[in-house]
Amino acid sequence: MNHTEVKLKIPFGNKLLDAVCLVPNKNLTYGIILTHGASGDMNLPHLMSLASHLASHGFFCLRFTCKGLNIVHRIKAYKSVLNYLKTLGEYKLTGVFLGGRSMGSRAAASVMCHIEPDDADAFVRGLICISYPLHHPKQQHKLRDEDLYRIKDPVLFVSGSADEMCEKNLLEKVAQKMQAPNKIHWIEKANHSMAVKGRSTNDVFKEINTQILFWIQEITEMDKK
Repeated sequence: MNHTEVKLKIPFGNKLLDAVCLVPNKNLTYGIILTHGASGDMNLPHLMSLASHLASHGFFCLRFTCKGLNIVHRIKAYKSVLNYLKTLGEYKLTGVFLGGRSMGSRAAASVMCHIEPDDADAFVRGLICISYPLHHPKQQHKLRDEDLYRIKDPVLFVSGSADEMCEKNLLEKVAQKMQAPNKIHWIEKANHSMAVKGRSTNDVFKEINTQILFWIQEITEMDKK
């Protein structure tokens, strides 16, 4: 193992959020925050697989649990985690990427678009949306796209081409209208849960993990120049 697992309790109002950090055994520069969708928690196999992949390539990875279907609550919790990481003296990170799966990516997107413009230290470098829920199933007329148009930092979408909550042509149209530099990686024939008939779960995870790592590396390499 080239990273250490650290369990944390992050203050949120009068409660504590459970979090786990994977800390690479080397000089840290960048971190990634990850959270789950409407169901499950931070120990979803995919989040664990992604965190471990990123940490093994030198990225600090924090995943946290915040249950509940109230998006406002989820956004506030995400902000608390981001502020906690910013003020944590132990891990001096140059920047972080906000990430999430499904509802977790909606919360992350909202946090991104409410970052104060005078946050000139540019701590937040980008957004990773896994299975972004652009609309409810069969409700393509009601898009959850407002926050996406207000983001300025780079965004990566990883979605299934058969996602019932994110019609392919609709996300492509939204992406074209966004001011943020963005990229979409489609997982062929994957549904909202990233299941693909005839492909093993781990095989799908590998594809997603590789794409996300590559995208993060592209951005952090540009920072060095």
